[in-house]
Amino acid sequence: MTTTKPVPTAAPPARSDTVPGAVRRAAHLTGPVLVLTGMAVVWVVFQLLNPHFLTARNLSNLVLQIGVLGTLSIGMVMVLVLGEIDLSVGAIAGVSAGVLALTMRDAHLPGLAAIGLALLIGCLIGLIHGTVVTTFGIPSFIVTLAGLLVWQGVQLLVVGAGGEIAIRDPLVKAIASTYLAPGWGWALAAAGILVAVATLAGNRRRRRGYGLAVAPVRSTVTTVLVVAVVALGGAALLNSYFGVPWMLVILVVLLAAGTVLMRQTTFGQHVYAIGGNREAARRSGIAVRRTTVVVFVIVSGLAALAGVLEASRQFSASSALGGGTLQLNAIAAAVIGGTSLFGGRGRVYQALLGALVVGSVQNGLDLLGQPAAIKNISTGVILVIAVVVDAIGRRRRLERGAFD
Repeated sequence: MTTTKPVPTAAPPARSDTVPGAVRRAAHLTGPVLVLTGMAVVWVVFQLLNPHFLTARNLSNLVLQIGVLGTLSIGMVMVLVLGEIDLSVGAIAGVSAGVLALTMRDAHLPGLAAIGLALLIGCLIGLIHGTVVTTFGIPSFIVTLAGLLVWQGVQLLVVGAGGEIAIRDPLVKAIASTYLAPGWGWALAAAGILVAVATLAGNRRRRRGYGLAVAPVRSTVTTVLVVAVVALGGAALLNSYFGVPWMLVILVVLLAAGTVLMRQTTFGQHVYAIGGNREAARRSGIAVRRTTVVVFVIVSGLAALAGVLEASRQFSASSALGGGTLQLNAIAAAVIGGTSLFGGRGRVYQALLGALVVGSVQNGLDLLGQPAAIKNISTGVILVIAVVVDAIGRRRRLERGAFD
């Protein structure tokens, strides 16, 4: 009697990665869950090390600190989604703040007109960057690195030998030093909750309309509850001090406008398409060059606004404004929040999440009396972890055939 040998089955393919299991599991988590978990850990640690960390006074100060960083990070999310980068946002903020202060001092422009001129200068700089990138095909890394050097030099020329121009206009000074009355703070929190509900409900309707899977109702309700707790708890805490800062109102408005632009308009869809596959976007008829230029204009305009906000905080425009690691922290905040460095993936609200993480770490270390070196090291370590998780998550999606 003859016997048939069993046909050997193919061995399962070896894993292409050797990353630790904890990192692979982290890559499975959704961006907001991972970032919020990390931020909760940061807050608990700093509260245990310094009981003043979660006081109303310090959290109000934290809001003012992340106002500038969050504004820059919103623009950085957009340019990273496009698949580009802008290293010059800090210098643009410095130039715009210098123009703001100089025109009010020497040309006696009223505050509102000076702010408008500063924003216009920022947009023109972005137009230059975007035009050079698209016309000559030079990588945005190189163009904006050169811009960083050029605009830092212009900033020094604008501010002058004194190194600082004081701001005395009451409107400009009031931007970062005034607060909402308690009633308006509660109204802002309620409006935020309603916007969250409307956005989630709209997303569910659109996905059903396209025949796509919809998240369980329990998940949506949980998200709304989290937003409600954060909004109402934040309003209560800030109202117990001076109130909700106008800086936070400006940041929330920018986040809402950026979200609508990127998620609800054809322009935003084109940005995602270009970041996902530039050549495919071009062949499908998308105006790649024009979209790229517009994104750089928006990023530089937001950088100019960040310069105005920082000048308002300091009551002056100095040669140091926008310098140091500000633009690097903006990139870090966007990536830590969950925006991919590989393009095509990211949400505007992630700018706020990342800015909160970076700002919380730096604020907590300040309370502990740590030097700038420790703050830079800590931010760098968190950034590396975020990039590793992003890279692992992208690799797993590619292995499943789900291309970015």
